Amino acid sequence: MRTHTNDLGRDHVPTLVLRLAIPTMLAQLVNVLYSIVDRIYIGNIPEVGKLALAGVGVCGPIVTLLGSFASLVGLGGSPIMAMRMGAGRKEEAQRILNTCFLLLLMLSVVLTGGFLLAKDHLLQWFGTSPSTFGYADTYLTIYTAGTIFALMATGMSSFLICQGFSGLGMATVTLGAVLNIVLDPVFIFLLDMGVAGAAVATVISQLASCLFVLLTLRRKSMPVPLGIHGFDRHVVGRVLAFGLSPFLIIATDSILLIVLNTVLQHYGGPGLGDTLVTCATIVQSYLLLITMPMGGMTLGTQPVVSFNYGAGKPDRIRQALKTIVGLCLLFCAIMMILTHTVSQYFVALFTDDGEIIARSVGYIKIFTAMILPLAVQYPLVDEATALGRVRLALFCSLFRKTIYLLALLLLPALVYVEATFWSEPIADVIAATVTTILFLRMLPRALRQCEAAPTI
Repeated sequence: MRTHTNDLGRDHVPTLVLRLAIPTMLAQLVNVLYSIVDRIYIGNIPEVGKLALAGVGVCGPIVTLLGSFASLVGLGGSPIMAMRMGAGRKEEAQRILNTCFLLLLMLSVVLTGGFLLAKDHLLQWFGTSPSTFGYADTYLTIYTAGTIFALMATGMSSFLICQGFSGLGMATVTLGAVLNIVLDPVFIFLLDMGVAGAAVATVISQLASCLFVLLTLRRKSMPVPLGIHGFDRHVVGRVLAFGLSPFLIIATDSILLIVLNTVLQHYGGPGLGDTLVTCATIVQSYLLLITMPMGGMTLGTQPVVSFNYGAGKPDRIRQALKTIVGLCLLFCAIMMILTHTVSQYFVALFTDDGEIIARSVGYIKIFTAMILPLAVQYPLVDEATALGRVRLALFCSLFRKTIYLLALLLLPALVYVEATFWSEPIADVIAATVTTILFLRMLPRALRQCEAAPTI
C-alpha cells in the first residue's frame, strides 16, 4: 500500500497544502458527524427524546473538555516533532513521539479516575435539571470509562499527520465514525439501551480508532515509528508549553458551552430552560460542522509550516499561510449559503417538535452570522502555534473567549434570555480583527528568524 506521498520540504506548496488539508478536513467532518448522529438518534428515542437530548447536550462540553487533553499532547508534540524532522534530527523526533505516547497514557488514567469521581457535581453545576440528570449521568459515566481510547486515538493521530500521512489520519477518524454510525441504532433501539447504548457504541468506536493509530505508528515503514521507551521529562515541558494554546482553546470552548447551558437554564426557568438547552445542543451540533472541518484544515497545514520553519524556508511558509486562509474563507462562504438555505432540514433530523425546530433555525442563523471573520481567526491562531508563537496564539484565543464570556453573562441579564445567542458573532468579529492585526505585525520577524534554523 502506498502511504507516504508528501514531501513537506519540496512539494509544490499549494498542492501540498490541499493534499494535507482536505483529508484532515474530511476526517474532522466525519468525526463531527458521528457525534451528531449520536444526538440525532437520541433525540428520536420515543417519548423521552427531547429530555434525553438535553441531558446529553450538557455532557457534550464535558466530553470535549476531556478530549482537550489529547490536543495538549498531540498538538503540543507534533509541531515540535515536525521541526525536528525538518532539521534532519530523527532521533530527537522519535524521543518526542515516544514521550507523548507515555504522557497520554498517564493522563488517561488520571482523568478517568478524576472525572468519574467528580461527574455528579459537574452535571449538577453545569446545566442539568432534575428531568435530564439521569440521562446525562448514564452517558457521561460510560463515556468517561473509555477515556483512554478517545485520548489515544485523537492525540496520536496528530503524529501520523505531522509525518505527512494525512490520509492515515483521516482513516483513523473515519474508522471510528463509520463504526459508531453502524452501532448506534443497534445499541440504542435494537437492544433497547437508549442513552447508554449511544455511549457504549461511542466507546467501542474509539477503541477501534485507538488500535488502528497505534498499530500504524508502530510499523517499521514509518519515517519515525512509535516505541514505548525513552520517556524524557525535558520533552514533556516543551510539549506542554507548545500544547498549552490549543489545549486552552478547546478547554475554554468547553467551559463556555457549560456556561451557555447554565445561563439558558437559569434565565429560561423551569418552563423554558430545558427547551433552550435542547436548542443550544442542536445549534452547537451545526456549528461543529463549520469549526471542526476548518480546524482540520488548519491542523493539516501545521506540519507544512512547522517543517519549513525548522528547515529555514520562509517563502514556503508564506505560500502555505495564504493557501490555508483562502481555503478557510471559501469553506465558510459555502457554509454561510447552506445555513440560509438548508439549516431547517438539519434541525428536523433531531426532532419533530415544531417549536424547537423554529427556535433552533433562528438561533443557528444568529450564531453563524460572523463565520467569515472566524475563517481568518482560526488559521492565524493555529499557524501562529506552528511557528512557535505560542503566547500570541494563546492571547488571541483567550481574548475571543473573554469577549464571548462577557457577552454570555451580560446579554441575558441586560436584554433577554434569547439574546445569549448573539454572544458568538460578537466575539467572532472583534477577535478576528485583533488577531489579524497582531499576526501581521509578528509574521515578518518570525520569517526572518526561521532562517536561523531555530531549536524549540
